[in-house]
Amino acid sequence: MTDERPTDEELIPAQDAADQAGEAGVEEPPAPPGARPGRHAGAPSADEQPGDGLGADGTDAAEVGAEPATEPTPEQDELTVTRMELAERTSDLQRLQAEFVNYKRRVDRDRDLVKENATYAALTPIIDVLDTIDRAREHGPLEEGLRTVADQLERTVAKLGLVKFGDAGEPFDPTIHEALSHIGEDPEVEVTTCKVIARAGYRIGDRVVRAAQVLVVDPASGPTA
Repeated sequence: MTDERPTDEELIPAQDAADQAGEAGVEEPPAPPGARPGRHAGAPSADEQPGDGLGADGTDAAEVGAEPATEPTPEQDELTVTRMELAERTSDLQRLQAEFVNYKRRVDRDRDLVKENATYAALTPIIDVLDTIDRAREHGPLEEGLRTVADQLERTVAKLGLVKFGDAGEPFDPTIHEALSHIGEDPEVEVTTCKVIARAGYRIGDRVVRAAQVLVVDPASGPTA
């Protein structure tokens, strides 16, 4: 069989022709339709194409339209400090106002208490004089001059807040009555009752100066078994 491979002399002219065609700038034949073009040197790859969050100049596309952060001006800083100081002063004023209201209430309460204590101290000794007048009335009508003085004294102490209480026939109340003795039973009463007023009681406002001293009777007990 005859060897049909080309000889070196035949290969050399063909290689030279190919090299000459490349040096002459002969373009590569176009790629067939549907074929993916090849990557040339310097061309971006599919993973490096513009549009994946980068702008044309390589910057982040999300930052292109964002406004640059601005530093607060000295006027804005001063306004913020002024508002904080105003809030603190308002809080201080509200606290002082509440403290003043509480102080005024305490002063008013203490003033009333001081006035009541002073009245109590001044009128307590007069009660003995009023007791003497009551005992004198038990023996008969007072004379003209003494009756005038007694009536004036009773009106004066009443204006100062000293009130007389204690009447026969009223239910016994241990908070305002002092029972000197039980004098038996009374079928006409349903509860323990003041039968005799030995000495009248006196009070100033809600404060009892002296409890009324009384003799009491009890309701009649039921039949024994």
